[in-house]
Amino acid sequence: MAVNVPGLVTVVVFYIVILAIGIWASRKSKKVEKTCAGTKSEVAMVGGRNINVLVGVFTMTATWVGGGYIMGTAEAVYSPSQGLIWAMGPPAYVINFLLGGLFFAKPMRSKRYVTMLDPFQHRYGNMFTATLLLPALVSDILWVACILAALGGTMSIILGLSSAISIVISAAVSIIYTFLGGLYSVAYTDIIQLSFIFISLWLCVPFLLLSPAVTDISHTVHFNQTIGKSWMGELKLEDAGKWADEMLLLALGGLAYQALYQRILSAASSAQAQVTCFAAAGTVLVMGLPSIIIGAVAASADWNQTAYGLPPPFERGEAGKILPLALHYLTPTWLSVLGIGSVAAAVMSSMDSVLLSSASMFTQNIYKATLRKQASERELQLVIRVSVVLVGLAGSGLAFAEDSVFGLWLVSGDLLYCVILPQLVCVLHLGCANSYGAISGYLVGLLLRGLSGEPLLGIPPLILYPGWREVDGVIVQYFPFRTLAMLSSLTCVITVSWLVELGFCRQLIPQSWDLLGVFEEKKEAEREQVPPVPGEEKNCILNTKL
Repeated sequence: MAVNVPGLVTVVVFYIVILAIGIWASRKSKKVEKTCAGTKSEVAMVGGRNINVLVGVFTMTATWVGGGYIMGTAEAVYSPSQGLIWAMGPPAYVINFLLGGLFFAKPMRSKRYVTMLDPFQHRYGNMFTATLLLPALVSDILWVACILAALGGTMSIILGLSSAISIVISAAVSIIYTFLGGLYSVAYTDIIQLSFIFISLWLCVPFLLLSPAVTDISHTVHFNQTIGKSWMGELKLEDAGKWADEMLLLALGGLAYQALYQRILSAASSAQAQVTCFAAAGTVLVMGLPSIIIGAVAASADWNQTAYGLPPPFERGEAGKILPLALHYLTPTWLSVLGIGSVAAAVMSSMDSVLLSSASMFTQNIYKATLRKQASERELQLVIRVSVVLVGLAGSGLAFAEDSVFGLWLVSGDLLYCVILPQLVCVLHLGCANSYGAISGYLVGLLLRGLSGEPLLGIPPLILYPGWREVDGVIVQYFPFRTLAMLSSLTCVITVSWLVELGFCRQLIPQSWDLLGVFEEKKEAEREQVPPVPGEEKNCILNTKL
């Protein structure tokens, strides 16, 4: 395929503009460092807690409206085996933001945490917090791979540019401005990127709907002869478990993303953080509608009337690239170039957030808290920047190997949903949780999820749940195994914490068995200088630090 030179020039100009804005924002960040009461590293991680509501809503929405969201939603609607009912991104993310605003924004922001892992560090100490970083880091790397794979596929179709070159250039631009300006560069570039996504995708919609190769989507909502079913899709009873599992994964798994709390913690107050979440719930839904329409249009198109020809994309195994294919073959050339720009913008708006979130957690909760407690601010800023580069390189490398954007999008949240979400709920809302319960829940969630297998990563299942099927030689679980792992982990944290506390406080378990040093008896009269009440049991102090 020949390179689309005008389109390539347009995309390069767009990248230069984004990079320029990122550099400008990095200078603004340096000015804030001089006037902000917080440390320089906190300015990089949470913007000095001075991000206003409008900018907060833009950057919150842009983080979730990434390449996986845009292309994954279109892929789900178009795919003959799925349909609109399986396009879970828009409704799931609305639920995610509403729950975040209602139950997580206030307890996180009111205590002035810097990262999502801070509450764990304060209650459980450094050792357990370090173990939580691993699934969070793996999830972020998979997310980077997901959104870069989406961009690589889009550019190869519309611009005729090598997928590898597209991935490398896009990753480099995101890494550079995130490296330079931290959250300020991320937030201000997000404004431009989200605006561009909104305008370009909605501009493509009428041209797609009016294309001569497309049947009116209102006529194919019930049955489409091309794909042999409705683009609305259907939910069979035997598929209900898988559908519920994936919906809950997207709706609740997002509550365990550091990228969410980076925006919550950058707000000036708890109330402002909640408003940001609620407003983002509306904007993220609006941003998903064009992808739904594009998927429906692609399912209703007669591809034989286009230069693409037959067989249709899903028969060629290109359902994951349906959005760029629709833009390229069903709209004018200049519009398809805008479309590639929108995907590029979506990729960078998510990638920069993921890079910064991983770098923030490692710097704040591992390097500063454990490895180098006396590290200077200059050293911490350097660690943030190096971490940004390393996570970006890891995600970019993985992006070359994956074609299914929707599948990688789901897997990126698996570990967070099964392992970190139950821990976060307990540490924020259950005062009874202790280190013994947290470690037990962590192991149970990780073990159940690992033993369930993952076809996308080539991991065979060792546990076969009811309803499993073999599809193209690969075992697929239709039981809600992720949700089972999450609930089992949550139950384990609560149960073990309660039993252990009960055992030590009532002296059912010898104090010498407290290997983690979580519990210690309270000295009565000597420490409190208060005479003990006759018949009163000895009190038990919960010393949660490891």
